[in-house]
Amino acid sequence: MASEVRSLAGRSAEAAKEIKALINVSVATVESGSKQVAQAGQTMGEIVSSVQQVTALISEITATSSEHGDGISQVNQAVGNLDQMTQQNAALVEESAAAASALYEQAQRLAEVVSVFNVGQSSNRLALRR
Repeated sequence: MASEVRSLAGRSAEAAKEIKALINVSVATVESGSKQVAQAGQTMGEIVSSVQQVTALISEITATSSEHGDGISQVNQAVGNLDQMTQQNAALVEESAAAASALYEQAQRLAEVVSVFNVGQSSNRLALRR
């Protein structure tokens, strides 16, 4: 029985060594996993920060695009106003040209009608009569 106890004690000692080795491997694995988790957390934090920066940039781009759209709308409106004024000016020029032509014709007719009268002599006669 003593030999059985010694044999059992030896096997228990060997089992304890194996358990200790397994515990050491488990502790090393847990430490390695903890480091990986910490690195993953850090990486996730960096990703979140990058996503926030991208979101801020997209917001700025959206605001700038909206401002550009407003500016383009104002330019389009100004061009439309210029076009309308140009058309009005063209119509006024046509009307002025027609009026100038009509005045020229009336001036020619008036000159023809007045040419019948001798204006220089009638003023001399009036001066002599007074």
